[in-house]
Amino acid sequence: MTDDVFLHSVTERLAALPAVHAVTLGGSRAQGTHTPDSDWDMAVYYRGAFDPADLRAVGWDGQVSELGEWGGGVFNGGAWLSIEGRRVDVHYRDLDVVEHELTQARQGRFHWEPLMFHLAGIPSYLLVAELAVNQVLSGSLPRPEYPSALRGAAPAFWRGRAALTLQYAEGAYAGRGRAAEVAGALAVAAMETAHAVLAARGEWTTNEKRLLERAGLRDLDTIVTNLSPDPEALTRAVAGAEKLFAAAS
Repeated sequence: MTDDVFLHSVTERLAALPAVHAVTLGGSRAQGTHTPDSDWDMAVYYRGAFDPADLRAVGWDGQVSELGEWGGGVFNGGAWLSIEGRRVDVHYRDLDVVEHELTQARQGRFHWEPLMFHLAGIPSYLLVAELAVNQVLSGSLPRPEYPSALRGAAPAFWRGRAALTLQYAEGAYAGRGRAAEVAGALAVAAMETAHAVLAARGEWTTNEKRLLERAGLRDLDTIVTNLSPDPEALTRAVAGAEKLFAAAS
């Protein structure tokens, strides 16, 4: 089965689920940066009483979560599936929530949520980013530009979080020679800074996989690689990260 035939078949099955109004393709395959073994990242946009049991009943192998099982926030669940020998992730997207976050983003408002596998957590405008960059396969969805109000508000928010993360790393960990904790704090602060950089540019991001590269912060690898339990060395590392982050734009 070719990729085109596969994608069409899966889209039809997802679009036929009760309450689903649209189906999208995201991730590297939507952006043309995928490799042959890349996952297929898809989303179902529903309104009202979406029931994961309907997706489970399709009969695909894998795990199908309940609503809210992946944290209960804007990223409210999904499925990890194996279909025709291909790995497929399906995300649940509540259209009422999506439309609310789109309105908020246009007014420069958003909130932060923790999410597994995301070092810096996620902004609620991630849902808006998906609208902007993902491919609509079935139904229709808005295709928003990056709101000027969000460009004005988001960078300061993320820069502030990064500054506090580094401040805590220096005060609580560096002086005690705790290299592992400093390394973790530097990674988190780098991701936070990268969010700030991309927001200031008006560039959408939907995950952290290439965030440091896009923000020009890959030099953090050198700082982290050279960490040691020596308190003075750790303090210098924090200072070096601060300098790197301040120069990023």
